[in-house]
Amino acid sequence: MDRNSQQNTVNKFEDLFIWQKARELTREVYKISNNWNDRSLQDQIRRAAVSVLSNIAEGFERGTKDEFLYFLYIARGSAGEVRAQLYVAIDQKFIPEGEFKRVHDLADYESRLIAKFIAGYKTKSYGGQRVADPKFQEKQDFENYLKGIVSRSATVPQ
Repeated sequence: MDRNSQQNTVNKFEDLFIWQKARELTREVYKISNNWNDRSLQDQIRRAAVSVLSNIAEGFERGTKDEFLYFLYIARGSAGEVRAQLYVAIDQKFIPEGEFKRVHDLADYESRLIAKFIAGYKTKSYGGQRVADPKFQEKQDFENYLKGIVSRSATVPQ
């Protein structure tokens, strides 16, 4: 395998560029909101930022294309929520214009990255990890087999 294909291999959500940028956005949101007096707004914008990276991770781990797409849409919505709350923060003079612009641009970039990722992912025939892994069904069959043995042994008089 050449170096480029190794770099493009995604084995876990941490490998996704959209997740890495969401993590960066979350760091920046925590940094700029650290000294805000409005704890409610501070909590809300932080939760929205954490929601972006959490939903990307959760969707990826769900293992199906449809579930991943569902969570990506939620993540994108949360990136929009971060941008909206930044407007509240600047209107209340919690952050200077430069910080607003920098973090707003990060949130906007993240939203556009997710949208492009969704568009590309929708066109691929890949159905997700559960569908792609031929051993997944074998594993499920084996687990069901074991459950059957356990349930039958529970009904057999000792």
